[in-house]
Amino acid sequence: MRPLPRLDGHPPVVVVGIGADGWAGLAPASCAEIERAEVAVGSARQLALVPASVPVERVPWPSPMLEALAGLVERHAGRALVVLASGDPMLSGVGTTLTRLLGADRVRVLPAPSSVSLACARLGWAVEETQVVSLVGRALELLHPHVQPGRRLLVLGSDGDTPAQVAALLTARGYGQSRVTVLGGLGGPDESTHSGTAAAWDGPGPALAITALECRADPGTVPLPTTPGLPDEVYESDGQLTRSEVRVVALARLAPIPGQVLWDVGAGSGSIGVEWMRAHPTCRAVAIEASAERAGRIGRNAASLGVPALRVVQGRAPEVLFGLPDPDAVFIGGGLTTPGLFEACWVALPAGGRLVANAVTVESEAVLAGWFARVGGDLVRIGLQRAEPVGRFTGWKPAMPVTIWSVIKP
Repeated sequence: MRPLPRLDGHPPVVVVGIGADGWAGLAPASCAEIERAEVAVGSARQLALVPASVPVERVPWPSPMLEALAGLVERHAGRALVVLASGDPMLSGVGTTLTRLLGADRVRVLPAPSSVSLACARLGWAVEETQVVSLVGRALELLHPHVQPGRRLLVLGSDGDTPAQVAALLTARGYGQSRVTVLGGLGGPDESTHSGTAAAWDGPGPALAITALECRADPGTVPLPTTPGLPDEVYESDGQLTRSEVRVVALARLAPIPGQVLWDVGAGSGSIGVEWMRAHPTCRAVAIEASAERAGRIGRNAASLGVPALRVVQGRAPEVLFGLPDPDAVFIGGGLTTPGLFEACWVALPAGGRLVANAVTVESEAVLAGWFARVGGDLVRIGLQRAEPVGRFTGWKPAMPVTIWSVIKP
């Protein structure tokens, strides 16, 4: 979506939130803005809520909307333009998009109650204690990290099929006992409420609906928190997997920060990138893997664990690193002895960026020791032993020790 040029001297674009109760539910200031407008843009449903007596040119949203938005605003520059939106335009709405394009000083937003506020009012839930997950135009798998015992979720969907899809995901995850409430037409004359359990859910919901979830784990279901160190068995793997205990240490050193980008070089099964992104919805990661088979496996792990936006780049580093989004942190889990790899990663990092690398062979340890001597940082070795049967008794079986080098670029 291309940015708009400055439209100085023109009146601001007014974004008016309108609920299912239509014109009667609008505040006087919102009605006045629509009445004085020359052009009103919105969906056919929203435009139909404006009385025929209001002499405004009505322009339905083109399709696809986002791609056409810049041209639409430019075409009506200089005219009093009102954009109609559902509920609160700043909650996953067009108000946010227009503000990003034009700047906050060129957009005036008059919100109505959002579907989230209305749903919480009907359910008796505190808004600040309720997690909102938007699946509008997004992958259903984004719901996974939020499905935790006792959590209350409000899911925004694209159509009436969303409740059934959400219920199926919950059931497959071992949360079939979760209570599902579908609230349709909130605030309008046809408002409806339908409740049941995820496991017993059937049939589509209303086209305009929000799905409320009270997550309840079935007996025996193991929760998957968003903290690092998921059980190894939740990953599809051929053995190239950073083990849970080592993963915890590596991610603590990488320090996932909202909005930042990780390069996971030699990603194997993708566990570091997956858990970096699970730490916060705005964390982004690029998994670089030479093996096509493993690259496909990383994509499946990312989807099943709720981060389908993890970018997988199949190819050999350092060649494939050029042109990737600049990293804030880099993890090197494989290919440590590859010529030029460390240099490329180090140059790509900004000041304050974090680099973490794991080694299990003498040759790889030598590389880490060289960089440790050159730029400092922290060098540790982790040895793990697991209890396993030894005949009728139990003994300790050691795993290969892992050397971890971590450094913050000055």
